[in-house]
Amino acid sequence: MELRALRRDRAARAGADFFLHQRAFDDCLERLALMQRRFERALLVGCPDASWPGRLAVEGGQVDVRDPGALFAARANGETIVEDQLNLPEAAYDLVLAIGTLDTVNDLPLALRLIRQAMRGGGLFLGALSGGDTLPQLRHAMRAADAVSDTAAPHVHPRIEAAALAPLLTNAGFIDPVVDIDRVSASYASLGRLTADLRAMGATNLLTARPKFIGKRAHAAALSVFASRGDGARTVEIFEILHFAAWVAK
Repeated sequence: MELRALRRDRAARAGADFFLHQRAFDDCLERLALMQRRFERALLVGCPDASWPGRLAVEGGQVDVRDPGALFAARANGETIVEDQLNLPEAAYDLVLAIGTLDTVNDLPLALRLIRQAMRGGGLFLGALSGGDTLPQLRHAMRAADAVSDTAAPHVHPRIEAAALAPLLTNAGFIDPVVDIDRVSASYASLGRLTADLRAMGATNLLTARPKFIGKRAHAAALSVFASRGDGARTVEIFEILHFAAWVAK
């Protein structure tokens, strides 16, 4: 979790490019607008854009901000957070909005239970996280690199499958969970450009077992395979966003 915080702080200093998170946040705001319901106190988990709390605070509701990265948290007048080590007041929130951090929590079931404990009866838990079908081209390229170097190191953080998310929410104590899938395509001129985007999102490898470096031959193999899966000029990568909504029983 310390590495995750460092990655987000690096992205904040370099000029974060959280275009996928912005897309997810906008979608959540649209869903809230359709509900036409007022919330008294909200918790925003994950806030790479300091304008988000103000946009969420409709109808004069209070918004508390938590982010794994110290810089993002400070810019939004919030506090840092590790979701599976939450220490929040019980039954404090009638809305929790979580954008783009839960997929990198060590213990997601525990994090969901702790969020549930912090919510009031009738409250709404809404958010988005990266799904299991994210970055297929990158995964192909890294497998090619492993084949050359004769290793099997993890290069991408494991992500949750769409079919598993609703049961996890139910097991955490939520009711009526709904999960929607948004697959976003983005084309890249090279593997290096994709890696730069991931770095700008604080989304490079967070695993403790990650390889420390990739040799020249392995790196060349990864570049070649990534390019070969495109049209000769650009390669289309897929980002799978899992949107979810669940309620707390009244």
